[in-house]
Amino acid sequence: KLLTARAVFGFWPAASVGDDVALYTDDSRTEILDRVPFLRQQIRKREGSYNMCLADYVAPQDSGQSDYKPDYLGGFVVTTGIGIEEKLKEFQATFDDFNDILLKSLADRLAEAFAEHMHQQVRREYWGYAPDEALSNEELIRERYDGIRPAPGYPACPDHTTKPALFELLDGTNNAGVTLTDSMAMFPTASVSGYYFSHPKSQYFGIGKIAEDQLIDYAKRRDMDIEEARRWLSSNIM
Repeated sequence: KLLTARAVFGFWPAASVGDDVALYTDDSRTEILDRVPFLRQQIRKREGSYNMCLADYVAPQDSGQSDYKPDYLGGFVVTTGIGIEEKLKEFQATFDDFNDILLKSLADRLAEAFAEHMHQQVRREYWGYAPDEALSNEELIRERYDGIRPAPGYPACPDHTTKPALFELLDGTNNAGVTLTDSMAMFPTASVSGYYFSHPKSQYFGIGKIAEDQLIDYAKRRDMDIEEARRWLSSNIM
């Protein structure tokens, strides 16, 4: 047995507040547990189009309208890399580059497949917003389902420094066996973490470049030093 798969996921009552998503301790929605900050595109678009932010996919706080439906945000950490380090050391000690690369690649692909499987279970059972979903493998590959699972550090939410808060909410180290390095990389490396959004029109997108005004606002919302925010988001700043 070369590797072990582990996962943890959770859901929280949530509401969008500007470009943040507020998470509540329970369904009374009276006490905020945490705020998840997101960035918004600042792209010149044709008339009728708008700049996207992941917070747009979570319903805002109750406005008293008759069609208001309480919303939720999910989070997850999965890995298929537990146990491979000793075998990798053996391959490296004998300069067996082929099997070293092969095992790493296999673990990485299994992690992505495990994340896909868990997302399907979440949609159909645990969150249950799509209980009757019955998609073929081809349809799953083409992501023909409702909802997305964007990961911190990727185009829609490029800030890696939001990972520690996600790990704390899920107790990801104890529950999934995954730790974060100082550079916000996950260990084992064959790991995936992110958020679950259920909105039927949610889609993946890239933030692209942001202007100084949004960087300042984002750092303020994060209670983060502006230069630290600039360093982590350097590839996204105009």
